[in-house]
Amino acid sequence: QVRLVESGGGLVQPGGSLRLSCAASGSIRSIDFMAWYRQAPGKQRELVAGITNGGNTNYANSVKGRFTISRDNAKTTVYLQTNSLKPEDTAVYFCYVIAALPSGPQRYHYWGQGTQVTVSS
Repeated sequence: QVRLVESGGGLVQPGGSLRLSCAASGSIRSIDFMAWYRQAPGKQRELVAGITNGGNTNYANSVKGRFTISRDNAKTTVYLQTNSLKPEDTAVYFCYVIAALPSGPQRYHYWGQGTQVTVSS
């Protein structure tokens, strides 16, 4: 069983920063893609940033230049450094992973439980 555990969310003032972390654990053959999504109440969940197994990254236009996605060397933990936070960044941030299990080559999608980021004065 694969588990994704996020941490690092909280309340921050506009212009502040938070570092989100997502640790993958369990029996995993490989992790092919890791990403951060976010969802505000009443809004559609959106991709914030993603990183491929090869290290290629992509970002939502709304966070380019402010957020940075990265991984540890083992590729089991993904981070999201959020700088210059704005009130519109307020959302639940979810870790997302595409992984293969030891049982076979099929790939599966996994979601973390989410961590709340609130940007407010």
